[in-house]
Amino acid sequence: MFKCHVCSSETSHPENISEVFQIDGKFYLVENIPATVCSQCGEIIFSRQTTERIRVMLHSKSHPIRAISMDVYAY
Repeated sequence: MFKCHVCSSETSHPENISEVFQIDGKFYLVENIPATVCSQCGEIIFSRQTTERIRVMLHSKSHPIRAISMDVYAY
């Protein structure tokens, strides 16, 4: 049973999302990550298995499927 740890909503939906991770000052984009998204506040939750798969992917010697350039803004 789902209960959002941010807003306490009990409704969610599955969604594939893209997320940027920063490791040692370098940015990595991971696309199509399966996630649970709170229907009320939009909080994104990854399963333990998904989190571990992302960790292994980003810390391994595997090659990305493509490279992109990214605009950077200071706030």
